Amino acid sequence: QLRLVESGGGLVQPGGSLRLSCTASGVTLDDYALGWFRQTPGKGRDVVSSISMSGLSTHYADSVKGRFTISRDSAKKTLYLQMDNLKYEDTAMYYCAASDDRIGALILPELYPYWGQGTQVTVSS
Repeated sequence: QLRLVESGGGLVQPGGSLRLSCTASGVTLDDYALGWFRQTPGKGRDVVSSISMSGLSTHYADSVKGRFTISRDSAKKTLYLQMDNLKYEDTAMYYCAASDDRIGALILPELYPYWGQGTQVTVSS
């Protein structure tokens, strides 16, 4: 059973940067399409970015294009989200997710069977 653990969240000032990590335990991530989602209180989970199983296809929400970069490292079994020029509206709980029955850069949360526990990102001055 795949288990995902996120890290790297925290408090950062506007304009600052954070790098989120999502590490898998027990299995390789090579056979999974992966994604980052975020959620604020009272709202559903929205895709931030996703990456295909091959790593060749990526998707970014319009609100983060040009500021966030998704990447995956097979050897380290880790998914990353580099977040630069952070804004107040990026404040949320961030979750990583994995799907082993589709290969594309998936944007719907219901397509991901596996989820981490989340890491909080707070952008505040």
